[in-house]
Amino acid sequence: MKQYDYLIVGAGLFGAVFAHEATKRGKKCLVIEKKNHVGGNIFCETVESINVHKYGAHIFHTDDKDIWEYANGFVEFNRYTNSPIAAFKGQLYNLPFNMNTFYQLWGVKTPIEAQAKIDEQRNEFSHIYDPANLEEQALKLCGKDIYERLIKGYTEKQWGRPATELPAFIIKRIPFRFTFDNNYFNDTYQGIPIGGYNKLINRLLERVEVQINTDYFSKKEYFENISTKILFTGCIDEFFNFRFGHLEYRSLRFEHKKLNTKNYQGNAVINYTEREVPYTRIIEHKHFEFGTQENTIITYEYPENYTLGKEAYYPINDETNSRLYKKYEELSESWNNVLFGGRLAQYAYADMDDTIKAALKLVKQEL
Repeated sequence: MKQYDYLIVGAGLFGAVFAHEATKRGKKCLVIEKKNHVGGNIFCETVESINVHKYGAHIFHTDDKDIWEYANGFVEFNRYTNSPIAAFKGQLYNLPFNMNTFYQLWGVKTPIEAQAKIDEQRNEFSHIYDPANLEEQALKLCGKDIYERLIKGYTEKQWGRPATELPAFIIKRIPFRFTFDNNYFNDTYQGIPIGGYNKLINRLLERVEVQINTDYFSKKEYFENISTKILFTGCIDEFFNFRFGHLEYRSLRFEHKKLNTKNYQGNAVINYTEREVPYTRIIEHKHFEFGTQENTIITYEYPENYTLGKEAYYPINDETNSRLYKKYEELSESWNNVLFGGRLAQYAYADMDDTIKAALKLVKQEL
C-alpha cells in the first residue's frame, strides 16, 4: 500500500483543481510546490491591503458558464472588465483595436471611415502574397500605422528578436471592432476574485496535504515510492532530464514599487509599445479590485530570455520546439503511472478557464 493515491507536483491552478476533485472522490493526495507559496503564477501578495498579482496580471474570463459557476463556487468574483491602454511616444490608445483606437490614430468617427482607412493602409502591402515573417504578416493585415505604433515594438520585446525574424503564424489575424467598446475580451463572463486569487487556491486546497519549499527532483525516488500515481505540472523536458534537448521559453522579470499616491495611472494595465522602452507594461494592482487605498503598488514587467533557474512563462511554439515537444509527448504516453498536465507539462499557453477545464477532464478520465 502506498501512502498517497496521487502526488501532485506543482500547486498552481491545474494541480489545485485536480487535487481538490480527487480528494472529493476519496483519494488521498499530496501536493508539493518548490515555491514558498501555493497558487503558481496566480499567487497574490497583499501589500498595503492591495492584492498584488506577483507574476503579472491575471484576469479570469470565459464563455463557458459551467466553468464560471465552478470557479464562483469557491470565491465570489467582481465585475472587473479588462480594458488595457497602449502608450506610444507620449500618446495613449485604447485596446483592443476599436473605434476609440481608430479615432486616436486617424481622427475617423464612423465605422465606414475607419474601414476605409484600414483598407487604404492594407492596400499599400497588397503585393505581399505569402508573408515570410511576422512583420510582413502584420503589415498585410493592418497596415503601417497600427503595426508600427501598437504591434512592432511590443512584440519584439515579448519575443526578444526582430519582427522580421519571427514566424508569420504568430499573428494569424488581427481583430478589428467597429464599435466604441474597450472590453478586451469577447467572453460572456469576466472578473477578479474578490480578495484575490489566493482565496480561490486556498479553498481548492483546504482539505489537501500541501508541502511548499519542496523540490520534486531533489527527492524524486522518495516521492515515487510513496504515491501510486504522480501528476506532474512542471516542465516536461526537465522531467525526462532533457533527453531530447531543451524546450525554449520566454521568461519575465517583475519590478514592484510602492508609491505614495492614491492613483498612479488610472488603469490596471498600460502597455508600452515602443521598442526603446525596456518594459512591456505597467500594472497598477488596486484597479483590479476598484481599490481606494491611500497608497498604490505598481509593477514593471520586463520580458527576458529563459535560462534554467528562471521561471518559464511562455513556450516558443515554433516548428523546432513543436517537433521537440512531440518527442516528449510520445515518451510521456508510455509512463502509465505519471500524468502530465498544465501549461509547462503540455508546452502550451492556456487561459485559466481552459486550465480548469483540462484539469476537470483529466479527473474524469482518471476517476
